[in-house]
Amino acid sequence: MKKIILPLSMLSLTALLVAMQYNKNQTIETFHLKPQNGGGAAAGKTGAPGEQNCTSCHAGSAQDGTNENTLTILDDGLNPVTTYIPGAQYTVNLAMNSNPSKKGFQATALTSTNVMAGSFTGQAGNTSINGSARKYANHTSASNTSATAPLWTWTWTAPATNVGDVTFYVASNKANNNGNDNGDVIYLSQHTLSAQSSSSLEEQNSSKFSIRFNSELNQVIANFSSLTVSHISFALTDLSGKSIFNSSLGLSQIGSNQPSIKLPSELKSGIYVATIFVGNTPMSSKVFIP
Repeated sequence: MKKIILPLSMLSLTALLVAMQYNKNQTIETFHLKPQNGGGAAAGKTGAPGEQNCTSCHAGSAQDGTNENTLTILDDGLNPVTTYIPGAQYTVNLAMNSNPSKKGFQATALTSTNVMAGSFTGQAGNTSINGSARKYANHTSASNTSATAPLWTWTWTAPATNVGDVTFYVASNKANNNGNDNGDVIYLSQHTLSAQSSSSLEEQNSSKFSIRFNSELNQVIANFSSLTVSHISFALTDLSGKSIFNSSLGLSQIGSNQPSIKLPSELKSGIYVATIFVGNTPMSSKVFIP
């Protein structure tokens, strides 16, 4: 008997295509359940006010990270500090005390009004920075194990002005390295720094202040060390306190500053009081102008 091969009906073809699409979608969905943050999380996962934390991607509940997350702020001499100087740069070190074999983190720094306090700069291979209005430090794909990174390091530049207390919000992930999104433990912690007092800044600035007059150039040359990035102004008064001359000098830089101020040619000979203002902090010295 001759075989008769019937063409595939439209109904069967449609069913086949639907089944293929269903299997394709199932495969894609299963893939997306796998961990996607080996190189750092999306912005906004620190548990800071108005934010989610890492449990939005990792199954489980967040734990108190006070005894797990150790955040250390170091000055340029690499000494731990508990206060910040406006405009200064600091090294931030974050360690997980349990030092798990697989781990991750995200951190941000906010003022008391929950806006970004200063800025972050990552360290190549160790930390990366993301976010827009708020900036976030994250682990990288090269620093998510205890073997490659016993701690994470990045640079924090403090706000240019005194914004009061600054709080670092940290979320760390003690991962079990099972290649999935379950079984991990998330630790949340907060770490607060206060601003260094203005009286302390004035004392430190004033101790390094000097001023002299250059008769050839008819200039007053100041020399001082600034702990802030602030507006600088100059005021010259006579010994009775009468204002003689004022000038705006732009912004100071962190560290040594040596601005020069051209004086009016008609200035009379005598002893004057020259004052440099760094922000609202004055530094004064008498100067003789022949």
